[in-house]
Amino acid sequence: MACFERASPALKEILLRLYRDERAIDADHHLHEFGSVEYYIQSLVSDPDHTYLSIATPILSQAFLVSTRLSRYTIQKVKAISAEVVEIVEPPKEGYQLTIRLNFARMPHGKESIKMITDIAAVQGVILSSQLEEMLMNVNSQDVAQGMYKPIKLVYHPREPFYVIKQPQKITAVFPMRFKEKTDVIIATTFFQELMDVANTKACAKAPHCIWSPIPPPELRGEAIEDLSTNGGFVSFDITSRHIEGKRLDKTVWNLLNFYAFVKNHVKSTRGFIQRRMRTCLKSLVEVLQKTGPQDEQQIKEVKGYKRMKKLVKFTKFKIIRYRSDFTSKLKRIRSRLKIHGFNRFRRKWLTFPIFSSKTKYRKLEKDISLQHN
Repeated sequence: MACFERASPALKEILLRLYRDERAIDADHHLHEFGSVEYYIQSLVSDPDHTYLSIATPILSQAFLVSTRLSRYTIQKVKAISAEVVEIVEPPKEGYQLTIRLNFARMPHGKESIKMITDIAAVQGVILSSQLEEMLMNVNSQDVAQGMYKPIKLVYHPREPFYVIKQPQKITAVFPMRFKEKTDVIIATTFFQELMDVANTKACAKAPHCIWSPIPPPELRGEAIEDLSTNGGFVSFDITSRHIEGKRLDKTVWNLLNFYAFVKNHVKSTRGFIQRRMRTCLKSLVEVLQKTGPQDEQQIKEVKGYKRMKKLVKFTKFKIIRYRSDFTSKLKRIRSRLKIHGFNRFRRKWLTFPIFSSKTKYRKLEKDISLQHN
């Protein structure tokens, strides 16, 4: 999910504008949001009291849900927003899973109207949460009793799937983590290790048990290799019965759906914090070097690398690039030699010295001459 708020900001703004507009107008709005979510808002002059909202959202698990239509449990959750204002239209508009009719004439006035429109703008979050709640409640109990813990693959975004495994005493949610940059991997893995250490302390005894591992957990054996190929490891949460009792179920489900967004937000914030600290340190160092007087320079000169740092501060970006190019060209001229095409082959063939090898032994001539005179 792109944001932690359930209500869509763009959808909320359009609905507020239509509700506050005193004159009836013809309006057609198409909205596309993160996760392949699409909204279609339609208002007609011929029907000024009603506004039609159609929603197309991906199904979390195609293998678990047989039909692309929303279940009765999900429809009941949508109706629970407001029975007087929200009305389900059957069949929905072509290409959408849900179409609702909004009766603005029955909308309460004052702050209650803003709260009601906010709840309507969060209908996509209601659909996703109800789908996951229904999956957790309707897993085949026979498979669980026989020890067959089949993972349910949930796909909200094609590149961010996660798995839910229901076991007799707990429900395990496994998140394969993938990152594009190496720095993000370092920040994320450090965060996962700290999260695992904190979650296992006495202060967080009531929180779900957290486990991070660089390899897939045993529950995911048999899954596709492309789904298990990660560079950030796997984060698992053990959810017990007390985490899904009553009102806690909706909060737990929403936190699971937003875990990827939470990790991305943390990595982005940490990277920005590190970059700001580095800029601040460099800026303070440059200010110190620029404000040094003649007496301070004599003391600072004893520090190794002071002259190079001072020259580097005074250089502009253009001068640094020009200096590098000049130095590289000089180095190439020093190392380069006069090359003649085909000279190496000519030298190997005609300018090699022959190697003599002989097994004949020679005697000194001086000894032979002395023997002849005698």
